[in-house]
Amino acid sequence: MSKFKNKKKGDLPAISTASLPDIVFMLLFFFMVATVMRDNTLMVKNELPNADQVEKLSKDRTTFIYAGKPSEGFKSKYGELPRIQINDAFVGIESVQLAVTEARNALREELQDKFVVALKVDKETNAGLVSDIKQELRKINALKLMYVTTVRNPNE
Repeated sequence: MSKFKNKKKGDLPAISTASLPDIVFMLLFFFMVATVMRDNTLMVKNELPNADQVEKLSKDRTTFIYAGKPSEGFKSKYGELPRIQINDAFVGIESVQLAVTEARNALREELQDKFVVALKVDKETNAGLVSDIKQELRKINALKLMYVTTVRNPNE
């Protein structure tokens, strides 16, 4: 009689799951790096004016206010008049103070005094709307203001 028994022929060996956690974490890391978070859905036409002297600022202490006519997908609902967009919603001129104050208060305390409001205004927008926005910002002492433009080609 033999001490060793023959294995049954035809049985498949069990699948090793030892490397499964490595594969899962590698996929998780890939998707974390490759995924881009959406900022805002632009609801207004936003063709920026040109400038020859521009400076890039960090976005961590900036809130953006968009102004312009509603884009093609929103004209039927909101009409043709220029509108103000903060985050993903149209707001009236009376809501600018509240939205900017909320954005400032959401920042860390050491960044609140360095808070900047960026205006992305369509180049065909009436200057009166920009003036109204600036008046509302003055009321809440949001005086650090920048205008977002595109870089002008020096050959033009």
